[in-house]
Amino acid sequence: MTITQLKYVLAVAQYQNFTKAAEKVFVTQPTLSMQIQKLEDELDIQIFDRSKKPIELTETGKKIVNQARNIVNESDRIQDIVDQEKGYIGGEFKIGVIPTVMPTLLPMFLRNFVNKYPKVKLRIEELTTDSIIDALQDGSIDAAIAATPLNNEMIKERILYYEPFVVYDPRYAGQQKSKIKVEDLNADELLLLEDGHCFKDSVLNLCRNTRDTEDEHFMLESGSFETLIKLADEGLGMTLLPYLNTMDLSDRKKENLRFFEDPSPAREVSLIYHQSELKLQIIDALQNVIAGVINGAIAFSNVQIVSPISKK
Repeated sequence: MTITQLKYVLAVAQYQNFTKAAEKVFVTQPTLSMQIQKLEDELDIQIFDRSKKPIELTETGKKIVNQARNIVNESDRIQDIVDQEKGYIGGEFKIGVIPTVMPTLLPMFLRNFVNKYPKVKLRIEELTTDSIIDALQDGSIDAAIAATPLNNEMIKERILYYEPFVVYDPRYAGQQKSKIKVEDLNADELLLLEDGHCFKDSVLNLCRNTRDTEDEHFMLESGSFETLIKLADEGLGMTLLPYLNTMDLSDRKKENLRFFEDPSPAREVSLIYHQSELKLQIIDALQNVIAGVINGAIAFSNVQIVSPISKK
C-alpha cells in the first residue's frame, strides 16, 4: 500500500470517474486503474462498485476513503514541516471563494499576492458555503474565503473584515437620507439573491430578528447583485448590498443608498481552513496580503454580525 495509491482512491471517490480522476492527478487512466486494482487485490476487498454510473464507493470503500484522507493529510504535513523550516512559501494552493465576495475582494488583493509570492500557484474556485465546507473536509481545497461564523468544529476561522449591509432603494434618490433602522425594513419589498447564497440567509436572518417572516412573500430572486439593482431601478422593490459592492456604483446610483443606524448589521468575512492546519505558511501569507489592502477600503467596527447560517 502506498500514499500514491491512496491519493488515486481519493481522486476517484471525489470525481466518481476514473478518466477525470486520472486527469486531476496527472497520470494516465490505465495507470490509475492499475494501481487501484492492485490495492484492491492486496486488501482483498472491492473499494469501488464499477457497475454503477457514476462509480460509487462500496460500504467498505467509504470507510477506507475516510481513513485514506487522514493518512494523506498527515503525509502532507511532513512536507509542510519541511517547507516551514526552510521558510518556503510556494506550491499549489487551492482556495474557494463565495460568489458574493469573489468580484469585490479578489481584484483588491490578487495582483499583490501573485507579485509577492510568485512561487505559489493559486487555484481559485467560486463555491457556495455548503460546497466550501464539503471541499475543506474532503481536502479538495486548502482554504476558503467565506462569511462566518460557521460553527463547524472541523473548520478554523481567521476574521479578515466586517462588511456592513447597505440598503439600495431608488425611492430615496435626491432626498435627504437619514439612517435606517433594521425594524424599518419592509420584508415584502426585499429583492433577494437566489437559494444557495449565504448572503440571502443573512438577510433573512436579519429580518427574522425583528419580525416573523414565515408568511412573508418575497417578490423576486436573482443570482447577482447587478440584477437586483436593475430590478430595484425598475421600481420592483429594494435590496441589500454588501458595502464593498457599493464602492463601484456610479454617483447617480449612490444617491439610492441608505446606511443603517449603529450598530450596523454586517457580515463577518473570514479566511477559513481545515483544523488539520496544512499549508499554514501560505494561509498566513494570504491573510497578511488581504489585511494590507482591505484595511484602507473598509474599517467598520461598530457592527452587529448577522449569521450566514440558514435558520429554517
